[in-house]
Parts: sequence; C-alpha cells; structure tokens
Amino acid sequence: MSSLTFHWFLPTSGDSRDVVGGGHGAPDTGAGRRRPPTVAYLGQIARAAESLGFVGALTPTGAWCEDAWLTTAMVSQATERLKFLVAFRPGFVSPTLAAQMASTYQRQTGGRLLLNVVTGGESREQRAYGDFLDKDARYRRTGEFLHVVRELWQGCTVDLDGEHLRVEQARLTRVPDPVPEVYFGGSSPAAVEVAARHADVYLTWGEPPAQVAGKIARLREAAARQGRTLRFGIRLHVITRDTAADAWAEAHRLLDGFDPDTVREAQANLARSESEGQRRMLALHGGSRDALEIHPNLWAGIGLVRGGAGTALVGGHDEVAERIAEYHALGIDEFVLSGYPHLEEAYWFGEGVLPRLAARGLWRHPEHAGAGAGAGAEEAVLPVAV
Repeated sequence: MSSLTFHWFLPTSGDSRDVVGGGHGAPDTGAGRRRPPTVAYLGQIARAAESLGFVGALTPTGAWCEDAWLTTAMVSQATERLKFLVAFRPGFVSPTLAAQMASTYQRQTGGRLLLNVVTGGESREQRAYGDFLDKDARYRRTGEFLHVVRELWQGCTVDLDGEHLRVEQARLTRVPDPVPEVYFGGSSPAAVEVAARHADVYLTWGEPPAQVAGKIARLREAAARQGRTLRFGIRLHVITRDTAADAWAEAHRLLDGFDPDTVREAQANLARSESEGQRRMLALHGGSRDALEIHPNLWAGIGLVRGGAGTALVGGHDEVAERIAEYHALGIDEFVLSGYPHLEEAYWFGEGVLPRLAARGLWRHPEHAGAGAGAGAEEAVLPVAV
C-alpha cells in the first residue's frame, strides 16, 4: 500500500489564533491578533512542516495575499526538502513565460515546485488584474495555457493560434527536471473537462464523503474518456487534540470569535461568487451557526467567514485519523491541511495524527520512505504532484 501524502499551508495573508478570512469576496478577518506573513515567520511554518513529515506547502493566490511565486522562492531557502504548491492563475502571464519560470524554479530549488492552477472564479477580481473574460472562457483559456506549458516542458517547439492564446515557435532552452506536476480544482463542467485533460492531481474542498465520492467518480469517468488517470486530493482545515472535548472546545472558541455582522457580510459576498465549488461550500451550512457538524468530525464553521476551503476535521487524534482513512478509502491520496495558527496546528497534527496513521500502515515520513532512482524517488513511495 502506498503512503498518504500530506501538505501544509503557508498563510501568506497573515496568521492568527482566530480565523483569518478572505478570498472569493469574503472580508478580511483576524486582524486583531495578526501575525504578519514575513519570510521569517513563514519560514518557521515551513521548517516545522518539513520536520514533521509534510511533503509540500500550499500558498494561495489573489489580491488578499502575498504573491505566491516570490514568497515561496524566498521561503524555499529556509528549507531543504519541502515542496511548494504554488497557486497561480493562467492568463496573467504568457504560457511561455510561466513555463520558463517553473523551469527556473525547479533548477534553483532542486525540483521542489508543484503547481496549483487556479482559473479564477470571481470576475470582479479578474477584471482588477486586466482579465475581462467570462468564467467559461477563462476555463477554455486555461486549457490552451496548459497545453502550451506541458508541450514546452517536454522540449517541444509550440505553435498555437487558439481562441485566447497565440504563440509562435515557442521553446525552452532548458526544460524543468523533474517536470512539475499540476494540481487543479473546480466543480463546474468546464473545470472537469480541463482537469480530465491536463491535471495530475484533482483537488476538492472538504465536502462530506458521499459528495467527494461523487466528484471522484465524475472525474475518473471524464479522465478515462481522455485516456488518462488522475490522483485525488482534498483541502481541509484541521483541529486535532489529545481529546475530542479539547478539539471541539477550540472549534467553539473560534466560532465565538465570529462577529455576527462579519458573518452576514461574508455570506452576502460569498453568495455572489461565480464559483461552483464556493456554492457547494455555502450549501453545507446555509449561513447558520446551527448544525455545523455536517458529517462525523467534519465541521463547516470556518466557511462562515472564509472563502474557499471552509470545513475542518475536528476531534481527538484517533478520530481525525479515522476520518482521513475514510476519505482515503474513497480514493483520496493527498491531504492539503491548515489550521489556526498554522505553526502550532502543524505540530498538533504532525505529532498527534501522523504517528497514528503510521501505525496503521497508511503513512511514512518522507525522510524514511526509502531511496529510489532519479528525480521521482520520493514519488515512488509518496505520490507527490491549490
């Protein structure tokens, strides 16, 4: 049995002992006790994640956070093994330049780049960056973009006169080694089509297992029509403690810190989102503080004030490990996790849950995963590709 892969999160909009909101139109929250996203602090989180056995760290993209490329390039110098799952939006730079940037990143970090392709679900934010395409057109452009980038990474010379992108005699003088794997999320039909054609790992937000199973089935079928297979990952927050009572007490403390006006504003803004995934997140709680445990140990409270990933695994270490095993049984092999504050929560999970998963034969520390040949040695044991 292959080992599960765990990634952590770099809070490039700032960290706090309270929930930091933002994204998809949600207002920024948590500013009262904010830890600024300095390279020094993010480096602390990255080093902790690396030592605990996380394979990579996701960084978000958008106007509400620091630039992911620049920040992770700097933080990479504070770590040795940790990979960086860099979120970026196709269309803001040319595909040739993006392919070149990725190639440079691989050489300068020893092959530690993973790419989380974010098409962009909010037209208002896209327009602020000079992008005036509608949502479906953005996905078609993403498909063209990934076609060019992947061809360039293989050493091909690319000519494309597409609907949205045009390149002539595009070629890289140095291809990346290893080629970065592509993570991709999205719940709309247009997103599924792009994922089926171009993604290595399909990422879903933390919906209940039955809904996740439906997504996996849909993506597997779409990928099979393209003659491809996908790996699957899930994006979740986590609150894990020595006892379930302590974990739920922390969840309730976070909930008590949500100002009612902030919740109303966040829900009103998120309701205007064009993202199908965001719509599915909102449907899990309906803006209400009641009945937030939507599946055993799956809590939707984060989504009251935060856009994007809005659910958390909450419980004792054994319970959280059991929920992870439940998702794994559906086909989820990669977990992208976070918690407030990210430094401390990395230790709670890494010291509490990972040893229990190791005892069940579901996980091994990457440093002890065994050696292999070439750039894919780590991936041979830990499937590594937002």
